[in-house]
Amino acid sequence: MTQCVQFYFDFISPYAYLGWHRARSELASNGITVEPVPALFAAMLNANETKGPAEIPAKRLYTWKHVIRLAAGLGHPIQPPPAHPFNPLLSLRVVTALDRLEDRISAVDALFAACWNRGEAIQERDEVVRALDQAGLPGDRWTEAAVNDEVKRRLRDTTAGAIERGVFGVPSFAADDEIFWGQDSVPHVAAYLQGEDPAAGAVERWANLPAGVQRRRGG
Repeated sequence: MTQCVQFYFDFISPYAYLGWHRARSELASNGITVEPVPALFAAMLNANETKGPAEIPAKRLYTWKHVIRLAAGLGHPIQPPPAHPFNPLLSLRVVTALDRLEDRISAVDALFAACWNRGEAIQERDEVVRALDQAGLPGDRWTEAAVNDEVKRRLRDTTAGAIERGVFGVPSFAADDEIFWGQDSVPHVAAYLQGEDPAAGAVERWANLPAGVQRRRGG
């Protein structure tokens, strides 16, 4: 089995922030390569005709409580950005534009830290530059590289490829052809890579269950 895991993420998600730290701590520290792959969460919602947590008032409030509790349990300080939802496109494009894995990891670290650790905006160009500069990274150069049409196309293609692969939310992890969703799936990724996935060979009956009823929508 592969010892490389793709981490599909969008900076808009606090769960992706927590999942990134968990992946770095529990996977990368054990020699597993964690490759950050930017993907636009809004496009996943559109593709599946679903709403995001922030679009359902009761779920929005619960989400904030949930991530505060999770962060406390994981020992990761968390602060909300100035506004949410926000437009994550430029930040996602910065990571997309970087060819070296080490640079992508550094950019993800810096932008997640700015947004969810310090509670800063990472939507406008000057905000993204500042977040990168504060981490000792070349903010002007990296944001300039992110605003060309080729990078925009690459992010669209990467997002479309994620959806085609079966990614429906962030964060998601891909190991071989197996998709794991959510920050709490990191231990499941590790078990899979060790050949200890309890779902292996046991899910066929579940996957082939017929639908007993269909929910009426609207009206």
